[in-house]
Amino acid sequence: MNALGSFLQARRGRVRPEDVGLRSAGRRRVAGLRRDELAALAGVSLAYLTRLEQGRDRHPSEQVLDALSSALRLDADLTAHLHTLARATSKRPARPPHRSAERAAPGTRRLLDAWTDIPAYLRGRRFDVLAANAAAVALAPMYRPGHNLVRDVFLDPGTRDLFPRWAAVAADSVAALRAATVSDVDDPALRGLVEELSSSSEDFRRLWARHDVRPTRDETKEFHHPVAGPLTLQRHTLDVAGTDGQVIIAYHPAPGSPSAAALSRLRH
Repeated sequence: MNALGSFLQARRGRVRPEDVGLRSAGRRRVAGLRRDELAALAGVSLAYLTRLEQGRDRHPSEQVLDALSSALRLDADLTAHLHTLARATSKRPARPPHRSAERAAPGTRRLLDAWTDIPAYLRGRRFDVLAANAAAVALAPMYRPGHNLVRDVFLDPGTRDLFPRWAAVAADSVAALRAATVSDVDDPALRGLVEELSSSSEDFRRLWARHDVRPTRDETKEFHHPVAGPLTLQRHTLDVAGTDGQVIIAYHPAPGSPSAAALSRLRH
């Protein structure tokens, strides 16, 4: 899999010529920048960029990557992703390492269960729910252990009712999956998940092709619970030390808010 080349092609397709000072006269055969245009903007030869996109050159320098980032108008997350892709590509072994099934980090289940008033769950590197407390399961069935969060967002019709801003949640889920699994692009389980969702969901297929990257961060998230009604909760993301990408996701409402009262009724 030529992840670096796919990323470069997808991102140059997102840049309008007029946004980078190029004149766009007449009908263009490709969306976004042509390969020769990106090469000129980044100060590299067309032949070199062609080798990069085709996976025949796997050792771009930091300077070349920064030049491509500038030409493609990448933000900080996308620039970091580009550099990580290049490192992963240059170091990739002939045969990807075997990935065993994930297990919840020791002690995390007891920790989650101790947070009786805070919905919280443990997410694995492929966005599988590895553990969750009762409050999280009451908040959303997709937070039950054994579920895959990205699969549920796209294939469970109930998520469209649960999230008032479902389109934003869907886009963020795909971008976060890319960010979290950049070094695991050859993982058979991850590839199987992407293939399943690509064949089953046009929305996922379209968003995955965009190559957007946004790591999961603390933010406000809205729910429309079938029993508790509208909820506005603050999401916190906590990395679990000593694991391969496991994180705890926890939600809490503003003290004294209607969401706090609704969440309390839901828990009891």
